[in-house]
Amino acid sequence: MTRSDTLLLLTLVLLITSSLANAAQYNVVSYGAKSDGKTDSTKAFLKAWTQACGSTSPATIYVPKGRFLLRNVVFNGPCKNNAIIVRMDGTLLAPSDYRAIGDAGYWLYFKHVDGVTVSGGTLDGRGANLWACKASGKNCPDGASNLGFTNSKNVVISGLTSINSQIFHIVINGCQKVKVQGVKVSASGSSPNTDGIHVQLSSGVTVLNSKIGTGDDCISIGAGTTNLWIENVVCGPGHGISIGSLGKELEEPGVQDVTVKKVTFVGTQNGLRIKSWGRPSNGFARNIHFQDAFMRDVQNPIIIDQNYCPDNKNCPGQASGVKISDVTYQGIHGTSATQVAVKFDCSKRKPCTGIKLEDVRLTYKNRVAGASCNNADGTSTGLVQPASCL
Repeated sequence: MTRSDTLLLLTLVLLITSSLANAAQYNVVSYGAKSDGKTDSTKAFLKAWTQACGSTSPATIYVPKGRFLLRNVVFNGPCKNNAIIVRMDGTLLAPSDYRAIGDAGYWLYFKHVDGVTVSGGTLDGRGANLWACKASGKNCPDGASNLGFTNSKNVVISGLTSINSQIFHIVINGCQKVKVQGVKVSASGSSPNTDGIHVQLSSGVTVLNSKIGTGDDCISIGAGTTNLWIENVVCGPGHGISIGSLGKELEEPGVQDVTVKKVTFVGTQNGLRIKSWGRPSNGFARNIHFQDAFMRDVQNPIIIDQNYCPDNKNCPGQASGVKISDVTYQGIHGTSATQVAVKFDCSKRKPCTGIKLEDVRLTYKNRVAGASCNNADGTSTGLVQPASCL
């Protein structure tokens, strides 16, 4: 190494060290947070956020090992920097009394932020008592989602574990450029409305390398979602990966440019699902690609249901106005837990068009499964079992 090379290396090291030194660090314990799982640490977390958000240089909020009790908290932006890392080695606990946060909508809620990363740690929503309340038919609060981002951009959620959320675990609403990677989501298979990840009104969202098991959809894709990429996700228990329910509203933004690939479903109610309310709407779902999916004992491996009408209220006798088009199923293999493995129940008012089946092999009890089609048009290429009914 020449003298000039050595000087260059030293300069780089100094620059990196300097930039790290400039990244302000805020340990929640320094602001009064207690890791005993009993002391309310909400104010300490908010103080740390206020400092980090107000910093003109990159900032890190650090949550050390331990259990930290938090009420519902809103982390408001915009901030003075666009590089805030919330780095967690500990566990955040919701209050044991579900009523404390049950009407808040969100337990941990980020609004109008840019460049926030949530890394590591565990969120324990302690939702079991609320689920029991709902199961008993009593008057209960709706519940709070463990983590929500709204009207935000350039967000990363990495290595996070979310357990026992009262309702949805992670919600991405009205956001651009969000990366969710290496997350683990877990709740009882009988827990109501505990969707793992819910995306709506958002673009440029990716979900990678994650494991999700809940009582509802592993990933639910709501109206206004565009340019969504889901890859290498294991789902089960739960209701599968679902686009919808769409068409609840008469005026509704559509869903388009969605790719779901290298996914595994184990014992789920559905595999790859698109569902819409059976009533008028201008919504749509188009340019959807399902690729390389493995099913193990899935009740409805491939399903489009355009006659969704819970409790037969506000929709009987009507037809869905949601237009579903250009949906590709490629390399879908495995076993169905019911005889009908492929079901396309499309709208008589706006039939499904451009459905493509390629290399689909689904069996039921070691025999060829069945397929059912209503108001569906498309093509099949290569080996397709069950035989296409398009």
